[in-house]
Amino acid sequence: VAADFLAKQTPQARVWCSTPTWPNHNSIFQSAGLETKAYPYLSDDRKSLDFAAMFELLEREGRAGDVLLLHACCHNPTGIDPTTEQWSELAELAGQRGMLPLIDFAYHGFGDGLDEDRRAIAEIAKHHAEFFVCSSYSKNFGLYSERVGALLAVCPDDTIAQRVASNIKLSVRSNYSNPPRHGGAIVAEILGDATLREQWLVELAQMRGRIHSVRTQFVEAMKQSGCPVDFSFLLGQRGMFSYSGLTPMQVDWLRSQKGIYIVGSGRINVAGITTSNMAALTSAIAEALRV
Repeated sequence: VAADFLAKQTPQARVWCSTPTWPNHNSIFQSAGLETKAYPYLSDDRKSLDFAAMFELLEREGRAGDVLLLHACCHNPTGIDPTTEQWSELAELAGQRGMLPLIDFAYHGFGDGLDEDRRAIAEIAKHHAEFFVCSSYSKNFGLYSERVGALLAVCPDDTIAQRVASNIKLSVRSNYSNPPRHGGAIVAEILGDATLREQWLVELAQMRGRIHSVRTQFVEAMKQSGCPVDFSFLLGQRGMFSYSGLTPMQVDWLRSQKGIYIVGSGRINVAGITTSNMAALTSAIAEALRV
């Protein structure tokens, strides 16, 4: 919806996406007729954020009217997020360059908590009177098949907000016209009832805690396996996904020799690791690193 709206209102806008990003980001904006551009995100070893390279390129090449796509938390696919200070610098830079922030908020509550995970939005709001937030409830409400979400448009005043809302509705009407009711109704029911909301908060904290625990157990298991690589960098990542640092060759070896399937980039779905498959997985990865 955001892509359709932007394509109609600012067809000359370029949309800046991180490298890497969620694979569908580029195709969504390109299908709407917008040009996409890439900014660097990972360091050379693919284990940390290269904020200097990211900032330098956006400062040099970003221009007024461009759209800056950012992951609010739990960056997909790397799990690596900027610090609060870095978010502040990015927000200020985008403001100075006249770029419009578009925030993908797909994993709210899976990082450090509901309040902590929105710190990027809070920093952007300090520097921007206008920005978009694409908020998804597929994961944090367990409604993946319902595709529940919301496009939030922050505007400088009520008049502009009404105009934006009117044009967004036109984009919606010409796209899917009317969303299915059930997913949104479930979220509304949970958030509108104090008891259900508290139960949801507890369960969300349990899911978040499990993912954090799996990361810790994985790092310890790799250490115990005698692995030549220190995987402690995973502890600084957040959310369901992590970049393991495995090379395409090592990923291919795991697939052909051990029947373990990992995305070619080395991204691992941390939520898919369990106590029953942890030992086999870490042992196989340790062996792949020695090949």
